[in-house]
Amino acid sequence: MAQGERVNFKNPVICWIDERLPLFSMMHKEYAAFPTPKNFNYLWNFGALSLFMLVTMIVTGVFLAMYYTPSTDHAFNSVERIMRDVNWGWLIRYIHMNGASMFFIVVYVHIFRGMYYGSYKYPRELLWILGVIILLLMMATAFMGYVLPWGQMSFWGATVITNLFSAIPLVGNKIVTWLWGGFSVDNPTLNRFYALHYLLPFVIFGVSFLHVAALHISGSNNPLGIDVKSPKDTVPFHPYYTAKDCFGLTIFLIFFAVIIFFLPNYLGDPDNYIPANPMVTPTHIVPEWYFLPFYAILRSFTIDIHIPFTHVVLISSKLGGVILMFGAVLLMFFLPWLDRSPVRSAVFRPLYRKFFWIFVATSITLGWVGSRPPEGLPVIIGQIATAYYFVHFLIILPMLPKYEKTLPLPNSISEAVLKGR
Repeated sequence: MAQGERVNFKNPVICWIDERLPLFSMMHKEYAAFPTPKNFNYLWNFGALSLFMLVTMIVTGVFLAMYYTPSTDHAFNSVERIMRDVNWGWLIRYIHMNGASMFFIVVYVHIFRGMYYGSYKYPRELLWILGVIILLLMMATAFMGYVLPWGQMSFWGATVITNLFSAIPLVGNKIVTWLWGGFSVDNPTLNRFYALHYLLPFVIFGVSFLHVAALHISGSNNPLGIDVKSPKDTVPFHPYYTAKDCFGLTIFLIFFAVIIFFLPNYLGDPDNYIPANPMVTPTHIVPEWYFLPFYAILRSFTIDIHIPFTHVVLISSKLGGVILMFGAVLLMFFLPWLDRSPVRSAVFRPLYRKFFWIFVATSITLGWVGSRPPEGLPVIIGQIATAYYFVHFLIILPMLPKYEKTLPLPNSISEAVLKGR
């Protein structure tokens, strides 16, 4: 379909609207007739699933906001009222609460898929960067949302995480006071987090729009990691991939429903069903599971670095942990330039493929370490895993192209697809 050309829709109402505001023609061009590589596998479902989860979280969040009271005196009881007295409130709350975990699951799979198939390489660097920005916004939104029920883990999680900023030299304490809206985690803190938790999903939606726009400009990557060379390499997005996405969504919804109806509190912390009490500290403060790898990296820095031959602390263990934790995320921004191999897909990079799976195992190990008390063997394992995490990005990926012998690439997507039949 040529630029600016309108589609002849059968529905006269749609035709009337489209003649004056060609939204339907644009949607047809960008989503129905959009040429897509014909060799997508089911890992490409997770982009659509993440958008579905974002919309689900926004819709359920708006309904919950109608009944939630952002006050330290009433927040916990308002959540209990939603669960017990509001019609279907328990279902909406469980969808929203477990939806955060489902959202992170599909996004993490989406990210690892992009890393495996080299979707961050030219010409998709900006597409990747926008994806990392979405991840950071998700983390901020999820953290603030976890504080809102005002249970024990909500209060102490907010206290511990916001206190990390006090490690920043000179301005750290001022930043913490600004975040709290006072001198401790209290009512102003809850109100700020509530406002930002309501706002940020719409910011995520805006960045997601840019993410999809960048995808449609640069085109989709594919499992072979090679460029589309002719119309024979593509198929229209509809009906081929809409059907595939619907099947993937159905399987995902079955899994999501099992969690909601049979294991609704499995991914939560029991302490968060106790009202927040500043006078009683939980024995083991842990964030939600999707933060655990970064929490383990934060705790892996356990020594103070002094200026040589003095007792002056140059980098405290707290500041070192904060630097490592934020550095672990910031490294992902530079992934397109750290991995210099001209071959995108791990399918044709046997050495990279091995290191990729070691990296995945390292990330899972960090998640386990983050869930354990900071003592004994888990601390040592966490330090080793943290070291490998940074070595993977800063040493292995830049050095790999010099030693890796890649496999020959197929001439085209069509040739590879037909060869497998």
